[in-house]
Amino acid sequence: MSERTVRVRFAPSPTGPLHIGGVRTALYNYLFARKHGGKMILRIEDTDQTRFVKGAEEYIMDAFDWCGIDFDESLVKGGDYGPYRQSDRKELYAKYAQQLIDNNKAYYAFDSPEELNELRAKSESEGGVFTYSSANRDDLNNSENIGIDAAKAKIESGEPFVIRFKMPKNQELAMTDIVRGDVLVNTSTLDDKILFKSDGMPTYHMANIVDDHLMEISHVIRGEEWLPSMPLHIMLYKAFEWEAPEFAHLPLLLKPKGNGKLSKRDGDKLGFPVFPTQWVNAEGEKSMGYREEGYFPQAFLNMLALLGWNPGTEQEIFTMDDLIQSFSLERVNKSGARFDPEKAKWFNHQYMLETNNADIAEEYSLILDKKNINYDKELLVKIIGLVKERANFVNDLWEQSYFFFEAPTEYDAKTVKKRWKEHTPAMMQDLLEVIKSIDDFSSANTEKLIKAWIEEKELSMGQVMNAFRLSIVGAGKGPHMFDIIEIIGKQETLNRISKAIDTIKR
Repeated sequence: MSERTVRVRFAPSPTGPLHIGGVRTALYNYLFARKHGGKMILRIEDTDQTRFVKGAEEYIMDAFDWCGIDFDESLVKGGDYGPYRQSDRKELYAKYAQQLIDNNKAYYAFDSPEELNELRAKSESEGGVFTYSSANRDDLNNSENIGIDAAKAKIESGEPFVIRFKMPKNQELAMTDIVRGDVLVNTSTLDDKILFKSDGMPTYHMANIVDDHLMEISHVIRGEEWLPSMPLHIMLYKAFEWEAPEFAHLPLLLKPKGNGKLSKRDGDKLGFPVFPTQWVNAEGEKSMGYREEGYFPQAFLNMLALLGWNPGTEQEIFTMDDLIQSFSLERVNKSGARFDPEKAKWFNHQYMLETNNADIAEEYSLILDKKNINYDKELLVKIIGLVKERANFVNDLWEQSYFFFEAPTEYDAKTVKKRWKEHTPAMMQDLLEVIKSIDDFSSANTEKLIKAWIEEKELSMGQVMNAFRLSIVGAGKGPHMFDIIEIIGKQETLNRISKAIDTIKR
């Protein structure tokens, strides 16, 4: 790694919601910066105004707030290298484009869209592919062909133009990518990309390079889809005689099954989120988000970190500090990482188990409030501790704990058929009398006394306990029975057993 001060950036375009692949890119930048004592910058790249989506910029900020990825410099935080929105920097780029023109590294091109379409069609009819490059630029409608004076006359007359990069002919360009290794490209295979558009705005390539240079970016860590742009970007740095950053291109996130990368459309179609937070489009259509589906932000980031990076150990659960200490770009995989929705749930379950019960109770209480359920806060914390191992999300907790708050109104038919026999009502009536005689209703004491009664009467432990659970819960599920009855209390326990005896019919 170079000795430059580490400065990295995440530079999304506000063209819609933030895909989890983008969040992973931001996360890897963040981990790299924090590990090396560097800075992390958020820059909004909105040069393509035709694709701008209202609300997308705010969505990006909100999503990162939820994730807990903190930027050192941004639109919100400010910083010494702003503005941090490209459309607020547009006055900067023209002079750099002119610098390239003056140094014979770029040229004016006047070819109309119609002319270029004709050239493409002609090339396709001959079995080829048209590219605007060193092979044909001297024959096209540009300042390389007609001369700079004629080109300036066209500009003064108001004729639309673009500025194209003048890719050198037949140079071997050697590049190094931290993830991919050494890459060799001949410049004659590269086209002359547009750097400045006819609307007076720079293209992504131009703005990206200028901004990265002015913001002193030391490392460009971005998705694999930008790998084909790396030669152009390196050549632009050479043209400006600037020191280029180091590059690292991250592997794609792949669909759970089949071929291809995980797209924005896959989530709702396959039933899992592909956005960090819920997105609502202009038509009011909602796309799922990890936040709204009940994921802990730490679990979400932990899951993403391991999609494309391998710590070299069997460890899977990492705190943010663990990730920062363990992360290195050299251990990022070259091949794509297949997304597994079930593994994502597994990560959230692990965080559910590790999260303080009182913190979970705070969230769960919101669900109970909506249901108009009365509860004791201390008992709620205890209930969370009993049931959370059966839940992946806070939203799952009601299904695992409703019987603490409500007596059964019906009984699971399969359990009744299997567990409620002809002699069961009489056996449960005897149990009722035993419970009436118990004064200390702690879990440990009720368990000791009821199990002693079962042994004394030579009853089947399974038959008693299964019928007991059915009476209290209404189904054959739930945590330790004696923990349940301690929480609901003696009178409620008696009421539920009495109701079961009167209600359950085979």
